[in-house]
Amino acid sequence: MKKNVRIIFHIDLNAFFATCAMIKEPYLKNKVFVVGGPGSSARGVISTASYNARKYGIRAGMSVSEALKLYNRLLIVPTDFRMYREKSEAFMNLLSEYSDTILQGSIDEAYLDVTKLALEKHPLEIAKEIQKRLVDEHQLPSSIGIAPTLFLAKMASDLKKPLGITVLRKRDIEKMLYPLDVADIFGIGKQTYPKLKQLGIETIADFMNQTNYEKILKVMKSDSYDGYKMHILGQSSNTIEPDKYRLPKSISSETTFNYDVSDDVIILDEIHRQLDDCIRRMNRYEMMAKTVGFKLKKTDFTIITRSVTLNEHSNDLIVIKDALDNLFEESYSNEKIRLAGAHLSNLVLKTDKKLPFNLFTYEKFISEL
Repeated sequence: MKKNVRIIFHIDLNAFFATCAMIKEPYLKNKVFVVGGPGSSARGVISTASYNARKYGIRAGMSVSEALKLYNRLLIVPTDFRMYREKSEAFMNLLSEYSDTILQGSIDEAYLDVTKLALEKHPLEIAKEIQKRLVDEHQLPSSIGIAPTLFLAKMASDLKKPLGITVLRKRDIEKMLYPLDVADIFGIGKQTYPKLKQLGIETIADFMNQTNYEKILKVMKSDSYDGYKMHILGQSSNTIEPDKYRLPKSISSETTFNYDVSDDVIILDEIHRQLDDCIRRMNRYEMMAKTVGFKLKKTDFTIITRSVTLNEHSNDLIVIKDALDNLFEESYSNEKIRLAGAHLSNLVLKTDKKLPFNLFTYEKFISEL
């Protein structure tokens, strides 16, 4: 690669949940198995399919009952989020030895800017070293994409699995990406690509062909289409922003009154409005809270903060509001107030109430990769 371009790695742990299952239970290595939800019932949904299971057409997101029809001796392994967290942390710790510029895309993948390190060592050597160390030290196979942008690095890592390393330069885009199925475009929704195929847009080459522009606009907006084209042509971001997709550790909202207020009904009503805003924001992240509280600022600028921990994580407005009301009733003493607010903390994703997340994410937590 030219020295004046950024060198971005996308490192993807191969069939991560299934790999963790094999580390925990080595007898699974040559078995046809999937990782399912709690209880591993036939009504559950598959989180990850082992590579042996994928040979039978079994995929993540498929119901266990559907998978059993494809292979009736399928083994269903329960999830182990504690282990996933430990292995994910080990993964990120290893990557941090190679660059300070890291973006964790989800529990099993990350982007790494190795531009500086590549001045001393060839990018392929770095990739091979990372890949080997992940296996030798943590039993984690991975695929690595090397490209000048985040999008292209992600596309490259998908080209060879498992244990692949793929370099994707801008001059190789047409040769390497254009023959791929349109469904392989990173970010194309599961509802979008079937519609494109119905219009005859089968490959990325078809998608990029300007003569198909009017057809494609029947399925997606022009801004969206233009955005995908820029991504595919390598004209999108080459800058890793580690904080961009970080999940919040807490959510708060507050407002200042136009005049000093001592009426407890007015104050509590305002806290409720701020709490409603917090819960809306929390729900956008598909998270739940275990701690709820309020904040008040008195006329002398003294700040009062109180919080209470629920019995379990929740996003139920009634449960959270009831806890906050009781806390306010116990704590407020008719002081004059100029500011009121609410906050939620001790947040986790709905997908696992037991796992305290501070991981980065901009994709679904349970991926199909």
